[in-house]
Amino acid sequence: MSLHNIFDISGSALSAQSVRLNTTASNMANAESVSSSVNETYKARHPVFSAVYESLSGSKYSGAGVNVLGVVESAAEPRVKYQPENPLSDENGNVFLPNVNIVEEMANMISASRNYQANVEIANTAKTLIQRTLNLGQ
Repeated sequence: MSLHNIFDISGSALSAQSVRLNTTASNMANAESVSSSVNETYKARHPVFSAVYESLSGSKYSGAGVNVLGVVESAAEPRVKYQPENPLSDENGNVFLPNVNIVEEMANMISASRNYQANVEIANTAKTLIQRTLNLGQ
């Protein structure tokens, strides 16, 4: 593996963590939005990642990055809250709130942010190593 592959690998991880941060931010922004029916209620979204492998020789594999397979909606039921005074309440006086867990989303945001930061450091370290290698002959 050359040092140039490191940029591809950390770049794919940066892109994946950016998707994760965006979906988490979307979940948190919609956490308290109410609706009048179960079908109209916002559903929490989560990205799905897969590792990308590059064949070296025989049965040995080397990591080559992260691939975002897509974003899936949570299958959990929305929260139901009794608010008969709300104009969006149904005939029973209930409103429906998204199935977003704020504590879980904050943990996802912190984790994605730290992963993003770590991959920026990896790219910076690889850049520094390449620069120092080029300066060896001077």
